[in-house]
Amino acid sequence: MNLELLFKASRLSGDSTFHKIAVSHATQTMENHYRDDWSCYHVVDYDKEGGGVRSRQNAQGYADESAWARGQAWGIYGFTVAYRYTKDERYLNMAERIYNFLFTHPNMPEDLVPYWDFNAPNIPNEPRDASAAAVIASALYELDGYGMEGYKEKADQIMTSLAGDAYKAIVGTNGNFLLMHSVGSIPHGNEIDVPLNYADYYYLEALTRKLAAEK
Repeated sequence: MNLELLFKASRLSGDSTFHKIAVSHATQTMENHYRDDWSCYHVVDYDKEGGGVRSRQNAQGYADESAWARGQAWGIYGFTVAYRYTKDERYLNMAERIYNFLFTHPNMPEDLVPYWDFNAPNIPNEPRDASAAAVIASALYELDGYGMEGYKEKADQIMTSLAGDAYKAIVGTNGNFLLMHSVGSIPHGNEIDVPLNYADYYYLEALTRKLAAEK
């Protein structure tokens, strides 16, 4: 998710170094973070001296081999950004694979606002993560602009859910945040079923993209 800063730095400065670093990182992430089903690990520990991967973990997910929802959301959004700046079809294909993982998963709820982890043990009695849903929706609106058929419809379904009473707070409540029911890190006991600033940010970004797409 931070690679956009590097891509933008090259555009603003004319120095291609930052762009090359971003491309290298995106490609390494594609090769080392993803499983055969196109779910991803949260953290990959690289050996800076000998090279290669030392370990793969899910710091904020249920277990190392589970699919932490916001991690999957960061993935589809991040590879969409990588495609925007490079037009490398590998990144667009990667976003499509993550999309297929998300929307064919048996534990994706009907309202398309995911549980905090797709493999959390007490589904359906697990917290939802509105922040993950907002990130996914915003990415889908951008992908729609690249000709990905059906993506806007899925984004609209997510946004309809987030705009409903189950997730959108009454003005003046919820600490004046827009969205309720996000999750920071359950394994660390932090920010469980609370509003989060990045949930609101990507919700507003998704709304802006939806409006632009429909004009």
